[in-house]
Amino acid sequence: MARFAPAIRWIAVAVVLAIGGYLWYDQTRIAGAAAAARESLAVAPAAAAAIFSYDYRTFDASVANGRSFTTGSFSDEYAKTTAALKDTAIRQHAVVSAQTTVSGVVDASPSRVEVLLYVNQYRRNVSITGEKVDQNRVLLTLSKVDGNWKVSGAAAI
Repeated sequence: MARFAPAIRWIAVAVVLAIGGYLWYDQTRIAGAAAAARESLAVAPAAAAAIFSYDYRTFDASVANGRSFTTGSFSDEYAKTTAALKDTAIRQHAVVSAQTTVSGVVDASPSRVEVLLYVNQYRRNVSITGEKVDQNRVLLTLSKVDGNWKVSGAAAI
């Protein structure tokens, strides 16, 4: 039994190091996800306001502002959607202003965060009297790109 004692000690040391390494990795991952959640939650309301707002008088500038918050295939989708909307927005003299009332993180990792937002869109155009309010629930997916959080996906709920 005495001849196995050094081997048992080394095995015990290896097990302790493996557990410690895993706990360190897990804590680092959790801390990274928490930081990502805080950072993206700070960006998401401004991104939603830019993406879901437009003014027929400055439509191209509104779209450029919204696009500055997007990335990847969602950026292409946003460009197609707004291009299809432009003629109608100008013809209807449409002004849409989006404001986030509540937001919260649904899921987070260090490089990707899903944020649920309650977004009110205040809209005016020649077809309606006064201002109408659309209450929307939107799930934004934000991805870290070159150190900045950008919207890589959006889904209405």
